[in-house]
Amino acid sequence: MTNGLQGDSSNGTRRVRVAGTGRSVPERILTNADLERIVDTSNDWIIARTGIEERRVASDEEYTSVFAVDAARQAMEMAGVEASEVDLVLISTVTPDMPFPATACLVQEELGAKDATAFDLNAGCTGFIYGLSVAHQYVSSGAAATALVIGAESLTKYTDYEDRSTCVLFGAGAGAVVLRGEDPPGPSSENGLSGILSVAIHSDGSLAHLLEMPGGGSRNPPNRPETLEARLPFIRMLGNETFKVAVRTLADVSGEVLEGAGQRPEDVRWLIPHQANRRIIDAVGRRIDVPADRVYVNVERYGNTSAASIPIALDELNRDGRIDPGDLVLMAAFGAGLTWGAAAVRF
Repeated sequence: MTNGLQGDSSNGTRRVRVAGTGRSVPERILTNADLERIVDTSNDWIIARTGIEERRVASDEEYTSVFAVDAARQAMEMAGVEASEVDLVLISTVTPDMPFPATACLVQEELGAKDATAFDLNAGCTGFIYGLSVAHQYVSSGAAATALVIGAESLTKYTDYEDRSTCVLFGAGAGAVVLRGEDPPGPSSENGLSGILSVAIHSDGSLAHLLEMPGGGSRNPPNRPETLEARLPFIRMLGNETFKVAVRTLADVSGEVLEGAGQRPEDVRWLIPHQANRRIIDAVGRRIDVPADRVYVNVERYGNTSAASIPIALDELNRDGRIDPGDLVLMAAFGAGLTWGAAAVRF
């Protein structure tokens, strides 16, 4: 599904812009040297295959909503938005605080956004892009004026530290954006329309087996001893197969979104891919002809934070002053489902 160019007041839609960003990560750092003492692995092996040097680990007192609230408050402060102005709180996560109620409702209460609609969305590591797509529809249609989109995860609580192929990969944290509508549309940049230009999201359930957490749901419930004995409530991944699919889908959907926005690879100031694996990131940049110095990478510091990875990276760039007015930012992700998607945003 593709949401094309928005912002033409004649077609009854409003332009949707990113008004603020925020991020939150745990204090505890787990290095590759630490992992060498836990499982049969090495720093060189991890870096060669993933590019990861360290990741942030959630403590017992830290859970998904804690990171989500912190990131949201930062984004709201940057946007100059009060809690009473928020119409939608959408959290993309595969690691909610609990099966129900939705983590978004817990965050809504903590923020004091009492008039907001709040719900969770699960699209794996593509969750933030899915969240942007949904929130974009709310705001562009006028159903909401201000939306809070959060990608938040506590993956380290679902990591099997006896499985060296997956325990080196995952981290915890959250990133958030505030989306606001402009009606009539506000001024364009000298490079063209500003705001969310195009979003595309896709899924293919035939590839669900590539990335999964098979235990804990109604298929393999926690009240069955065999669920725990088989270590089903932990993350599982078929790495080689996932790598091939990831590069192809990320490149394809990036091209789709650029075409939908009427842009070319050379127009991209920053490509922010999902931070899963350095080899995937580099391969995608080459495949869509975005120079390496325009591909943002922080996987070496955070590992794979699933739905949080793109908004964390976006906030780093934004707060470092590396996104200027008129810059085109292309964000692309793939994840469990299998899902994939991308968004083109002019700042």
